Amino acid sequence: MIVLGIDPGSAVTGYGVIDTERKKLKCVTYGAIRTPHEKDLADKLKIIYGSLDELIREYNPRDIALEDVFFGQNIQSALKLGQARGAAILAAANNEKPVFTYAARAVKQALTGNGAASKEQVQRMIQSLLRFQEPVRPLDASDALAIAVCHARRREMHELFSKL
Repeated sequence: MIVLGIDPGSAVTGYGVIDTERKKLKCVTYGAIRTPHEKDLADKLKIIYGSLDELIREYNPRDIALEDVFFGQNIQSALKLGQARGAAILAAANNEKPVFTYAARAVKQALTGNGAASKEQVQRMIQSLLRFQEPVRPLDASDALAIAVCHARRREMHELFSKL
């Protein structure tokens, strides 16, 4: 099963594609979609949508997993993040791919056993699980891979329990 994990953001959107062939986790690709600072929000969303659409068409994931919107102190940041998530969801919908969302805390808990883990702890766990020699950079990409791994594990558990 191929899963595309996405850590949405209006300035940087991380992505990670994994394959769970024979219950082994394997990284297919990862990276970050960076939008130019001088672009307005509509142009940034167009870049995010177009880039994710290309990734979906190229890797044909079974599922797409996204991080939920985190409501922090800055309402403007939350709104921009929500719009970047919307571009990702639209890319998935236009390619007829199911979308699953996970809270950042749930992803951290699933990977590290600690819902309050730092981004660097998640990065180290991804490095270990996917057997990378070096840490995955940028952190947005390691977060996206973490979201994909979290989803793959939950999907596997759901399928296991549905057979009982």
